[in-house]
Amino acid sequence: MAYIKAISYYLPERVVTNEELVAEFPEWSVEKVAKKVGVDRRHVAAPGQTAGDMAEQAARKLFAEHGIRPADIDFVMLCTQSPDYFLPSTACVLQHRLGIPTRAGAFDYNLGCSGCVYGLAVASGLIEAGIARNVLLLTAETYNKYLHPTDKSNRSIFGDGAAACLVSTEGMAHIGQFVLGTDGSGANHLIVKTGAARHRQPTGQSVTDEQEHVWHDDYLYMNGGAIFNFTLDAVPALIAELLEKHHIGKDDVDYYVFHQANKFMLDTIRKIAQLPKDRFYNNLSQTGNTVSSTVMIGLRDALDSGAIRPGMKVMVTGFGVGLSWAGTILDF
Repeated sequence: MAYIKAISYYLPERVVTNEELVAEFPEWSVEKVAKKVGVDRRHVAAPGQTAGDMAEQAARKLFAEHGIRPADIDFVMLCTQSPDYFLPSTACVLQHRLGIPTRAGAFDYNLGCSGCVYGLAVASGLIEAGIARNVLLLTAETYNKYLHPTDKSNRSIFGDGAAACLVSTEGMAHIGQFVLGTDGSGANHLIVKTGAARHRQPTGQSVTDEQEHVWHDDYLYMNGGAIFNFTLDAVPALIAELLEKHHIGKDDVDYYVFHQANKFMLDTIRKIAQLPKDRFYNNLSQTGNTVSSTVMIGLRDALDSGAIRPGMKVMVTGFGVGLSWAGTILDF
């Protein structure tokens, strides 16, 4: 069986407050930003700071905070959509930088908002198959490097950050069964169009979508309406399938830690799924949407605050870019 043994996370030093954003976009107010997306401040990676750098910091915190030895790690996985290089894999670079033995396997995987839970699924498979005993699962993203300076909506939502989790043969939380899903027909709803092999060179072009949002080819574009509608279709069904797969009801789940997309989306999901507010994690205000790291940050914060305690069942879900979604139940 596979367990979460330890969790740590790292946030970059630079903090952008709502007051700073409003100074650039005076048509907004601090109150409007907070009410619209639920974020008061977000951390932003320094110009020369990469996802690999932040993942290294998160891993070193994990080792220091939980007494974990790099020598005991036998697999490294990094979820990121902002790798340090096209090649080699940033996970391979991190194996060397962190002093993890060369007998360890290592790879990156390109996934966003659902990536943490997908990573738990793969790490659990490695443990169950006897391929590894201690998997270092890392998530790190620098979406702010992909945002156009005039994109006030996404700049208000996204924060940079990294998380580190040790998945092992024993630990504090047993990892249950998974529900995973993909709908690539919605790939264009959250995309950076240029820079990779399909469109290698920047185009400098932009168009305005039906919501009056500007889609710049060379920067991150999110069709907020389409993503919202997808989420309202996918997540309630995901919740129902998870409960059925684990042979439990909603009342048997003690706490819910969902991907921290934005406040309005989380509130709507909670109301549609009829989940209790006092058992539903929401802490966007201090970090913003850190993409693949939100779930691990949420779990660690809930553990530290006492919201999650031994003996509790916790549902975790991720959903977004891909389009993709994933969930599982953790038994603490």
